Amino acid sequence: MISFIGTYDCKADTKGRVMLPVSLKNQMAPILNKGFVIKRSVFQPCLELYPMEEWNALMQKMSKKNRFKKKNDDFIRTFSAGIKPVEIDGTGRLQIPKNLVSIAGITKEVVLSSSINIIEIWDKDSYEKVIAESSANFAELAEEVMGNDGDYDDELP
Repeated sequence: MISFIGTYDCKADTKGRVMLPVSLKNQMAPILNKGFVIKRSVFQPCLELYPMEEWNALMQKMSKKNRFKKKNDDFIRTFSAGIKPVEIDGTGRLQIPKNLVSIAGITKEVVLSSSINIIEIWDKDSYEKVIAESSANFAELAEEVMGNDGDYDDELP
């Protein structure tokens, strides 16, 4: 599994192309030739860029869902709506499909933000707004999400 690091301010041109920062491109080097999948996020007004191996692992998991249950079928259809395979071109640019540019409200200023094994692609204003809103209660969220899940020993040896 790949793990990305960093948050990067970028610019999108009028055709929806974003030049990847060198640091991010270097992190992607081992997987660049395998391609990526881009889709809209489930919870936020942004896009998600999945390395093909990560996407295939997710699809393997989803393929085990019973398609004869309406909620599963509805979820898969909605989750998959608008997905596109994409590549990073020889100059290090990512072409974001027009329909996804408008869904995410991407204008000229873009933020590429690592999210463990995927890259989130945000319009800069939307990203800053979401970060500001979630910063207010981040300590509580961190405690709830990470504080008592049994993965860490609470006692010293």
